[in-house]
Amino acid sequence: MGAIEEANAKAVDILLAAKPVLRGIGVAGDEIPGMTKQKILHAGPPVTWDRMCGPMRGAVIGALIYEAMAGSREEAEELAASGQITYEPCHHSQAVGPMAGVVSASMPVWILENETYKNRAYCTLNEGLGKVLRYGALGDEVIDRLRWMERTLAPTLARALDAHGDVDLRSMIAQALEMGDEGHNRNRAGTSLLIRTLAPSIVSSAESRSAASEVLAFLTSNDHFFLNLSMPAAKCSLDPAADVPGSTLVSAMSRNGTDFGIRVSGLGSRWFTAPAPKVDGLYFPGFGGEDANPDIGDSVICETAGFGGFAMASAPAIVQFVGGTVDFALNSTREMYEITLAEHAFYRMPILDFRGTPTGIDLRRVVETQIPPVVNTGIAHREPGIGQVGAGLVKPPMKCFEDALRAFAEERSS
Repeated sequence: MGAIEEANAKAVDILLAAKPVLRGIGVAGDEIPGMTKQKILHAGPPVTWDRMCGPMRGAVIGALIYEAMAGSREEAEELAASGQITYEPCHHSQAVGPMAGVVSASMPVWILENETYKNRAYCTLNEGLGKVLRYGALGDEVIDRLRWMERTLAPTLARALDAHGDVDLRSMIAQALEMGDEGHNRNRAGTSLLIRTLAPSIVSSAESRSAASEVLAFLTSNDHFFLNLSMPAAKCSLDPAADVPGSTLVSAMSRNGTDFGIRVSGLGSRWFTAPAPKVDGLYFPGFGGEDANPDIGDSVICETAGFGGFAMASAPAIVQFVGGTVDFALNSTREMYEITLAEHAFYRMPILDFRGTPTGIDLRRVVETQIPPVVNTGIAHREPGIGQVGAGLVKPPMKCFEDALRAFAEERSS
């Protein structure tokens, strides 16, 4: 076995041994390392305010209003561009965020731990669909929901978790995949399993009957609630494998609506970027491709960890949301075995005779085969303040992988 193969075997073994566990809920400013009132985390590789896309700008503006650092959209835009706010990728702070991915200091966050390696990952709580901050929507309804989440949803769930104890998310994701989810854009089973797990503790530990009722009603109306757990589960599974010398394992993929970026285990924390592509998708009534922002969000961490689009065979119904056909979903999963290093020991797909999901993207195989990782995703409107306009499928730019492989070769030859 060559040096690269040995390094890849080590990296993928680390990934497959991960056991993500939900520990609790905290406040971003208290839990995320280095978080301050003047820092805003965002999805994707690094980006400055002047290069931010519309939906990310909208989410930043909304976060500054939510934090009471600005009283209006105009004041928030001025502050955002003033140089007083620091912008940093979620990935640089052990976190992930869907779509715009914006995290500010007062936001409640899930606290996950990889029980095998003791590293943590964080993510905000899911707001639901429609006009929500992560899609760059603004307005009183968006801010009011965020404040309800801070004052009612998060404390109620935190009490329930204290009463229940840790939740094994590896087992929950495995069950969800066997029930028709793929863990990225279809989370109906995962959300249902989470509700079933926590509902008794929500009822018994809530501060009031009305709080328990509000929280349960919100959870049952939001099939995507589990996404904000599957994402940090993937993040804390991948991070221990993200710095293995000589490995070509892709340790992160992400996009900020301007750039698509990847990281490679053997190249550490370096980002390799290319312009974010447009999504080929299905649009909500009244919207079309001309309204769409380029690809955005940290949620492609799911595919990087071996589920999401890589497990579409388990979720044929997803084609009604993102487009394509059932045969396309099956064939997409089968094709991903050609660019991955292993089959997951826990994440298995009944429709493929319980074969493990294709896991551990190999940079070399992507470039050699010219097969890009398959990704399904939501679509944000290109203008701030509007929100989600559809969902679909996207092909990561091959340039990211080609540049990374070139850098990998240069490093090994130096």
